[in-house]
Amino acid sequence: MTDELATLHVRDLPGVFAARGLGRELAAGLGLDYQDQVRVATALSEISRSAVTVGQTVVIAFGADTASLVLTVTLSGKPTADGITAAGRLMDSVEARDQGVRMTKLRPRAFSPDLGAIRERLAALLPESTLDELRRNNQDLIAALEDATRQKEQLELVNGELQETNRGVMELYKELSEELEQTNRGVVALYRELDEKSEQLRAASESKDRFWANVSHELRTPLNSVIGLTRLLADPEGGLSEEPLYQVGLIRTATGTLLALVNDLLDVAKAESGQLAIDPAEVSLPALLATLRGLTRPMAEGKPVEVLVNAEGAPATILTDEAALTAILRNLLSNALKYTDRGEVRLTVRTFPKRVEIEVADTGAGIPASQLERVFEEFYQVPGTKRGGTGLGLPYARRLAALLGGLLTLRSEEGKGTTALLSLPHGMPSVGTVVVADDDAGLRAVLKSMLGGIAGRLIEAEDGAAALTAVAAEHVDLVLTDLAMPGLDGHALLDRLPAGVPAIIITGLDIARPPRAAALLRKDELTRERLAFAIRRANEVTR
Repeated sequence: MTDELATLHVRDLPGVFAARGLGRELAAGLGLDYQDQVRVATALSEISRSAVTVGQTVVIAFGADTASLVLTVTLSGKPTADGITAAGRLMDSVEARDQGVRMTKLRPRAFSPDLGAIRERLAALLPESTLDELRRNNQDLIAALEDATRQKEQLELVNGELQETNRGVMELYKELSEELEQTNRGVVALYRELDEKSEQLRAASESKDRFWANVSHELRTPLNSVIGLTRLLADPEGGLSEEPLYQVGLIRTATGTLLALVNDLLDVAKAESGQLAIDPAEVSLPALLATLRGLTRPMAEGKPVEVLVNAEGAPATILTDEAALTAILRNLLSNALKYTDRGEVRLTVRTFPKRVEIEVADTGAGIPASQLERVFEEFYQVPGTKRGGTGLGLPYARRLAALLGGLLTLRSEEGKGTTALLSLPHGMPSVGTVVVADDDAGLRAVLKSMLGGIAGRLIEAEDGAAALTAVAAEHVDLVLTDLAMPGLDGHALLDRLPAGVPAIIITGLDIARPPRAAALLRKDELTRERLAFAIRRANEVTR
């Protein structure tokens, strides 16, 4: 529901300036940043100015709903095309009707505005109504007419001065209108340029990812060959003397280091480009930790370091990707062992109602407080503590943690050790009302079964139009939709869904995930675990 905070009638250029100021004040009150405040003010200014220029009157309702700043503009004629085009570049959504325009801009979810205070500020900024101004002018005119018989010559002089003043004012309004139009065109052009730059940066990032992936693949084969050849040369039956054997060992060590760098680069490139496929399932955490215990203990051979992997606080199962979680924990344990010369490396688990915390603590050199976040930068290593490696392990582990819906953080005290904390969501997600849109009754029945214990209520819809009707009729927390449906299909449904309603696509088509969708699941690969994981991520995005 939209709370209306103020209404403004715009008939002339001063009204356009007033609309611009009120729009910016409303955006500021709702917590929007400076650029979004300028976008809102400029969009209102363009819509109002283009209407006033062609002789229309405008009524603007300033409001807000639970997710967005809402502007409803009612005109005495059809909205002009140039005003709609400019506003469309600046606002999140612009809906043009016969004699009206509805514009919205998402506002920060963490910001809780005082709508009463905003309403008071807007009321203080509203200009006086035309009726009040007309009444005041009439009173002045009556008084002037009463004095006309006594001051005819003075009145003629005053009228002449007034006419000259009016001409000056009209010239000033004309100049201001032209300046405002030029300013608005500049703002629109600026944001168009920013959009183009963003697209160029995105393309450059994709090119970088493809480069790293291709280079990594091409380097792996010769490096593996070199390692194999060094093994043959180092064979005792190869007949090499002590010095050549030593040199072959150096070659083997250097090649192994280079191969580890190539592997890390390939993993990071996959994570950045979105090619890492997360396959959620109910994973036995105690069994995974037992495997890790066996993998990591040989790494500590030759060091007075004890490796302790304690699974006592672990839940029996956790909904996650086993390979990704194993890679994160193996990386954390390997890092801890690398920088610990004596003492212990301990892995412990704590379980809470909605999350699981896995902690890897060591008694190593520690990290200075100023470096705790920098170690998550690619290729960065703390000065003076290099012990091999590429500086890619922790950035890769943090990206994997984010893909699992978790968070990886560090705390450390220099000279006393470091603790890595991996926090992951735990348990099945929950969601209120879910709309399932698919023309296949069989698939709707399958989804209904899978949503048992997850969804509080389920509404079935045979096409996109029925789904939109359900969303308009009541509060909906999530939409699951197919793409290929008769009538209004899934693409059109996504375009028309309110911004605050998350959507998950469940389709048999082999396509990329549309930006509006929170997730895309294939029908032939659909499981309860994958659906639950996608719902959990959709809930995180809308918080």
